[in-house]
Amino acid sequence: MAKIILGMDSIVLKEIPLTKERTTIGRKPHNDIQIDNLAISGEHAVLVTILNDSFLEDLNSTNGTFVNGQSVKKHFLQNGDVIELGKYRLKYVSDAPQSATAAAPDFERTMVLRPDILRQTTEQLANKGMGDTQIGMRTVAPGAQVEPLPGAVPVPPSPPPQAPALAAIQIINGANAGKEMELTKTLTTLGKPGVQVAVIARRPHGYFLTHVEGANFPVVGGVTLVANKPHQLRDHDIIELAGIKMEFFFKA
Repeated sequence: MAKIILGMDSIVLKEIPLTKERTTIGRKPHNDIQIDNLAISGEHAVLVTILNDSFLEDLNSTNGTFVNGQSVKKHFLQNGDVIELGKYRLKYVSDAPQSATAAAPDFERTMVLRPDILRQTTEQLANKGMGDTQIGMRTVAPGAQVEPLPGAVPVPPSPPPQAPALAAIQIINGANAGKEMELTKTLTTLGKPGVQVAVIARRPHGYFLTHVEGANFPVVGGVTLVANKPHQLRDHDIIELAGIKMEFFFKA
């Protein structure tokens, strides 16, 4: 299990295990990690933990959030990273294995969910549901037989959503040229933490690439992606990310 070691001036103040999906950091008492110091914003930053991975996001704090001396807005945490908030240091410690494949060290694979991706998924599911207007509704006691309403047309049950055809990506250039990775997971994160990171989401209606971290945005088919806007990948799309070119394709 990952944890945060909070300290100041080489003195360890406390250890906080990351047992929650969202762990907030800030000056106000409601935060999971409260740091009562004027240099810390009321709601300064948040740690999002999914499975073995943790992701740090600055919440538009006044004095900023730093990791290993570098100012960050969003950052995938790795074992030993030091988060700096004013005079305080929060060391991230994790005994989980690194998510990158040994065969492709430049090719990061993680299972990290960003809050905005979670919101997008929720909104999409909500948009597919029933509207606010309800017609012909009636209360039925548990276990009672339900007769169809007069004039009602039977509606067959919806078939379960089908998973998209299995896809993969193949590296085109660099030391790992020719390496292939199947996209079997719900989320596959690509790139180099601290440099440029993007995530491929496998959804029932296809595969979508979204920018996560870095000043430069991924390029697909010569077109630069838009911030926080998922881009649906098509067969044989060329993706350029962190100096690496790769081809997305569907498996036969």
